[in-house]
Amino acid sequence: MVQTVESTVIRQRFEQGQGVLRLAPNFVPRRFSEAGRRLRLHPDDYYALGTARGSIKERWFSSVIAAMNGPLAPPDEGMSYVAPTDRIEDKFLLKDAIDELGAEIIGEELHVKYGTWPMYSKFFDYNPPLFLHVHLDDVAAARVGRIGKPEGYYFPPQLNNHPGEFPVTYFGFDPSVTLDEVRARLLDFEKRDTRITELSRAFRIELGTGWYTPPGVVHAPGSYLTYEPQWNSDVNSVYENVTSGEIYPYEFLVENCPDDKKRDVDYVLSLLDWEKNVDPYYRENYFRPPLVCAHSDDRHVEKWVVYANDYFAAKELTILPGQTVTVKDGAAYGCIIIQGHGTFGVHDAEAAIMLRFGQLSADEYFVSEAAAREGVTITNHSRWEPMVVLKHFGPNHPDMPRKSPLQGSRK
Repeated sequence: MVQTVESTVIRQRFEQGQGVLRLAPNFVPRRFSEAGRRLRLHPDDYYALGTARGSIKERWFSSVIAAMNGPLAPPDEGMSYVAPTDRIEDKFLLKDAIDELGAEIIGEELHVKYGTWPMYSKFFDYNPPLFLHVHLDDVAAARVGRIGKPEGYYFPPQLNNHPGEFPVTYFGFDPSVTLDEVRARLLDFEKRDTRITELSRAFRIELGTGWYTPPGVVHAPGSYLTYEPQWNSDVNSVYENVTSGEIYPYEFLVENCPDDKKRDVDYVLSLLDWEKNVDPYYRENYFRPPLVCAHSDDRHVEKWVVYANDYFAAKELTILPGQTVTVKDGAAYGCIIIQGHGTFGVHDAEAAIMLRFGQLSADEYFVSEAAAREGVTITNHSRWEPMVVLKHFGPNHPDMPRKSPLQGSRK
């Protein structure tokens, strides 16, 4: 059952944390594919919700939406909970906190424009590559009562002790491919292995870099664990029917199509932004190398790792051993500590090494806009190891780079 709490409890915990809320780990199963086992979850717990639900392959951060996980999923699956004490029983939904606090936590701009926190992030952790699929734009998603889904990728070295089976991602289609060629593959979805990625373009994943994927572009993510800031949506159409020997039913292709369009191949094709799919300069426009922030110094280094889009942004913050820094941001954010230990504001903080399903942790936080603007003081207590934090923002960080250094670079 989705929990609610009295507004006085929410405000009390918000004030005690000085505008920073600790969040509980939020693991999400998927009924398809195979887990990459890099989520720092105990080996016995990857099927903690039963084999019918599939293994746990994702961990969601700062989420106020539920996962689109079918009829067996509880209504709050994928939604983040605040952990106000050391008792799991005291948790309450981050969504309830944001509904109660409004602009006090997410800032006036986001509150007025969206009425809630508009994005979430996740760790995506699959051992094989994922199927070629497309996320719907706002127009197509609205026809099934949803919103569109752009997403960003960053590949953190700290969480990728192995590359999985195929550390290569497909994006779009080769510029020589025609829409009729794609139509022919989709028409055979229930007849044979269509091998639709034969029409796509593959890029080997480079750790410490990222990509931006707009709605309407087909993509088949490679098998590294991926940090994925994205818009508040979980909506797609699966264009690939056989991936790594696993067969996907026709319903995966059309589950987000109106009922009267489920056998209309031209409607399914209309979900594509064809121009972006065959962009001959795709890497130039959508690859995101890290950009070091100007305030970095001999105590800490901060980099933009997701940027240059209208929806979300992300940074990687590294505090060197034994250092204390106060880091300011112009917008609210969620964050996850992936290496090291110390303090994060008033909270004791540490990266998780091996969590049991349902266990609390000290690695995830949500920072209000006021606290972000004032600055969060972070101390790395290690003498040897860096403390590394991934931070995800909505669309309103005033310093987010609006352009990749590769865009417009060709002569």
